[in-house]
Amino acid sequence: MDFGYGGNSNDSSEEPEHFNNGRRKKLYHRHTSQQIQRLEVFFKDCPHPDESQRRHLSRELGLETKQIKFWFQNKRTQTKTQNDRADNSALRAENEKMQLENLAIREALKNVICVTCGGPPFGEEEPQLNLQNLKNENLQLRQQYEKMTHFVSNFLGKPVSQVQTLSRLLDSQPDGPPPGQGIQKGLLPSPLAVVNSSNPIITSQLNGTRDVERLAMIEAAHTAMGELIKLLRVNEPLWIKSHIDGRYILHKDSYGKLFPRSNHFRTSTTRTESSKDLAVVAMNARYLVDMFLDTNKWENIFPTIVTKARTIENIDPRVAGDKIISLQLMYEQIHILSPLVAAREYYFLRICKEIEQGLWIITDVSYDCFKNKHQHQLPSLRSWKLPSGCMIRDMCDGNSEVTWIEHVEVDDRTSTQRVFRDLVCVAGAYGAPRWLSTLERMIERFGSESASNSSPGVIHVPEGRRSVMDLSQRMVKSFCEMLSMSSTGKMDLPHLAELNNNGVRVSVRHSDGPGQPGGIIVSATTSLWLPLPGHILFNFLRDEKTRTDWDMLSDGNPVNEIARISCGNHPGNRISVLQPFNPKEGQMMMLQESCIDSSGSVIVYGPIDFPAIKSVINGDDSGHIPILPSGFTISGDGRPDKTNNNAAAAAAAAAASTSSDSSSRSSGASILTVAFQILVCSNLPNVKEHSMESVATANTLVSSTVQKIKNALNCHDDQ
Repeated sequence: MDFGYGGNSNDSSEEPEHFNNGRRKKLYHRHTSQQIQRLEVFFKDCPHPDESQRRHLSRELGLETKQIKFWFQNKRTQTKTQNDRADNSALRAENEKMQLENLAIREALKNVICVTCGGPPFGEEEPQLNLQNLKNENLQLRQQYEKMTHFVSNFLGKPVSQVQTLSRLLDSQPDGPPPGQGIQKGLLPSPLAVVNSSNPIITSQLNGTRDVERLAMIEAAHTAMGELIKLLRVNEPLWIKSHIDGRYILHKDSYGKLFPRSNHFRTSTTRTESSKDLAVVAMNARYLVDMFLDTNKWENIFPTIVTKARTIENIDPRVAGDKIISLQLMYEQIHILSPLVAAREYYFLRICKEIEQGLWIITDVSYDCFKNKHQHQLPSLRSWKLPSGCMIRDMCDGNSEVTWIEHVEVDDRTSTQRVFRDLVCVAGAYGAPRWLSTLERMIERFGSESASNSSPGVIHVPEGRRSVMDLSQRMVKSFCEMLSMSSTGKMDLPHLAELNNNGVRVSVRHSDGPGQPGGIIVSATTSLWLPLPGHILFNFLRDEKTRTDWDMLSDGNPVNEIARISCGNHPGNRISVLQPFNPKEGQMMMLQESCIDSSGSVIVYGPIDFPAIKSVINGDDSGHIPILPSGFTISGDGRPDKTNNNAAAAAAAAAASTSSDSSSRSSGASILTVAFQILVCSNLPNVKEHSMESVATANTLVSSTVQKIKNALNCHDDQ
């Protein structure tokens, strides 16, 4: 076997070149049998020698290293060729053998007979018999399917055609929900309560019924998401600017042509509210989506809007790769922070999906969970959420662009109170701008938890800062829930209605929940219109220097702010620890939080003793500390923005002694809600009699405070 330089090598860059007088000399060497034998033995152990091994063989056999290299290359090529030839020969032989076997089987099938009866070959009469059996079986299955379809149609109250469509969709879902896992928490009725489930056929039908109901929710949610995506991406002529306040509202005719539907409430008092707004918030989009899908976080991020929220059922929670696909059945109660306006309740589906990288759609749409309940069990829902929600876009810099749409039908059977009529019916008190302004403000508040801009020398540790902010957040949330004046825990006081003639609404309830003092609590609140911009009222009420002008409980004593935590860019968004200069209550402090955004403002405060606030400032857990909040809410009156140059506004601006602030989108007038709470001890001998005395006290406290505010701001009853 002869090998030389430049044989079959692919490494042309390493080919040796020797030049003598401009011409290449070709080296040639014939290997001896001893050298070949040594190389063959080495090849069996190591067909790919490295550089050091090639040098070792070169010294041992007296060859150059490149000769060794090319020999191994050619040897590997020859070995591969020989192996391929052997494999091809074996495969060819196997293929011929299989062809012969196949031919033999075909010949044998031509003469096959039944071993038992010696009948004719298979394939002549058997297909007809099998076909007839299949037709009979299909007929039975079709009859059972029609019976089940009519059963589900009667149970769900839906047309047979719609049930058949849902059934076909269910069959087309390979990862559909397992049988028998429908709604469990009592909102959807269980058929097992009215049908004998011991019958296996009926049990199978009921499992299919729950699957169909679940699929109906999935279909409704995806249909709503498709509509919301169109509403988000189309502007004019679908969205037009309101001539009243410049916000975007739906053009009814254009919307009706694109999405034809009948009204959910078929009454003359039905009206539709729609709005659209956009904002950039300082939060990562994925984290923001997670907060929206958690009802506890949802309540905390919208404490001045959402009174209650809970997840009733996770219908279809999935994660496809890094993409969230979630469908939940939820309950929500929202309000505008006044007992004079009824809260709105929704049972709705919330679906979240990442439609492309870094772009999420969250869609809410009302769902009738009570269609199979008896009439006396139905809740009095007076609002219906049409496809609404938001689009969250990750901006890759820690911020997110949020586009929000609110679209609801309202059955206003009981007319809204006159003072709130323009705000609710015209200005969209529940609209998208309010949700986004609250979101922006709360994200600023969350970001301030790790900042260090509190008053020096008071809150030294980050744990203390977070503990104070958690306590204040709970206080604000408790105050907002109280303003709904729900009937839960109320006492029966027959003469209570007589105290409401002056516009003050009073509620008496038992309290034994966490975070509030135990006993009987009397709540008194009223709302009134004032001819002043919202920011003037806000600055006047939050300033500790002017507190003595309206605070009946301060008894004319000044108040000092001993600690402050900034909660946002606006100077009015802050938490304060106040110390009243009252010798009788030297150990009593006051925790106050004030916040303002474009939709309005809130000022909430509650008494807390010195040892408790000291432990909170030191970083101890604040969850066990009871606090009973009182305070104010301020919003615009919803009327068109007009210049108000009357003397009252000028005098009020001087009394507030603060610079003008245009952060609140209000006209020259505002709606002020005043709310107080009084604790009545539960261990008194005559609780009802003492409660009536406390009711009278609370009523007087609210009326007197309102009058003092009017006097301080030169607002008279004839204005």
